[in-house]
Amino acid sequence: MSLARYFSKWRGTTRGSPPRVSNAEVFYSWLGAFIGISLVTWVNASWLNGADAVLMIGSLGASAVLVYGAVRSPLAQPRNLVGGHVLSAVVGVGCWQLLAQWPDLATFLAPGLAVATAIGLMHLTRTLHPPGGATALIAVIGSDDIHAAGFWYVLIPAGLGPLLLLAVALVVNNLPATRRYPETWW
Repeated sequence: MSLARYFSKWRGTTRGSPPRVSNAEVFYSWLGAFIGISLVTWVNASWLNGADAVLMIGSLGASAVLVYGAVRSPLAQPRNLVGGHVLSAVVGVGCWQLLAQWPDLATFLAPGLAVATAIGLMHLTRTLHPPGGATALIAVIGSDDIHAAGFWYVLIPAGLGPLLLLAVALVVNNLPATRRYPETWW
């Protein structure tokens, strides 16, 4: 491929922006995200506060965009939502534990290794969920509490958080006749 042809791909296509969704779609996306994230926050504050278990991680916000705002996307389906987070958490914790004994090496290699390996394994297991990459990254760049949790991080927050979002998605996304969730479980 010529260099000119390569750079011409950077221009994108002529399709334009995606169409605007209806006000009802905006409302149900908002409602689901509000209830889902609020539920995760409430469970964290009510049941896990003081237990060194951190349920609220940033990648759950990105998952909320998918499961409430792009309900038909293959990346938003339950297998991807839960599987992507759990698998990525295992990878992230594993990379941290493998490389933490060499702090200088871990600082530079663990983040890239965790995210890249999580993406590869999500592809291989058909659980690709972009926020999973952030879950793997949080496992290696997170606080001392995250590191101390070890593989418990896989259960809380990476397992429980997406399950709470999924429960809300099942209820809210099926309220209007124009929405259906999930498209597929497996």
